[in-house]
Amino acid sequence: MEPNKNRIFLRGRLAAPPALSHVNHGVEYLMLPLTVHRLSGTEDTLHIVAARERLDGLVLDTGSPLAVAGEVRTFNNRSGVGRRLVVSVFARELSQEAGEDENRLELSGTLCKPPVLRSTPLGRTICDMILAINRKYGRADYLPCIAWGSLAYRCGEMAVGDRLALEGRLQSRVYTKEVDGQLQERTAFEVSIMSLD
Repeated sequence: MEPNKNRIFLRGRLAAPPALSHVNHGVEYLMLPLTVHRLSGTEDTLHIVAARERLDGLVLDTGSPLAVAGEVRTFNNRSGVGRRLVVSVFARELSQEAGEDENRLELSGTLCKPPVLRSTPLGRTICDMILAINRKYGRADYLPCIAWGSLAYRCGEMAVGDRLALEGRLQSRVYTKEVDGQLQERTAFEVSIMSLD
């Protein structure tokens, strides 16, 4: 098992034009919302972060096709505004090749919290986990993962510190949360596990 594997490939369409995400060491990074269809017909809208120079020569209008190869990244938003854990895809390669929508992810890392095995309101078994994947240079990404059915039971038997290798997809899920008596619509990003290695 490769100790810290973090590879994702996405193919979909731009949901909006690129916007400035941040500047780091003088390099501008843009955020590109990418919509990818699942086989079920549901859409995932995922946040792609890419250095401005990687966008040269690409047509980046709303609805334009885009393929992305990269890594899933996380950081804690300490500003107090918006989501606390920010999950995005760091683009290493971008192209506009045609083809079916794709969302393929390979990860390996270490469980850093006890898995939580539970049932949904409809009675489906689900397991929630956090997978830590070390980057080079001493940083790590902490990815929320979910498994369903028999995979959920297998994951529920694991312990903190266990190594886990998986294949799956990165998905977005809209939910409603009550904050100070007001209902707010929010989006969660998580890894849906399809198979364990």
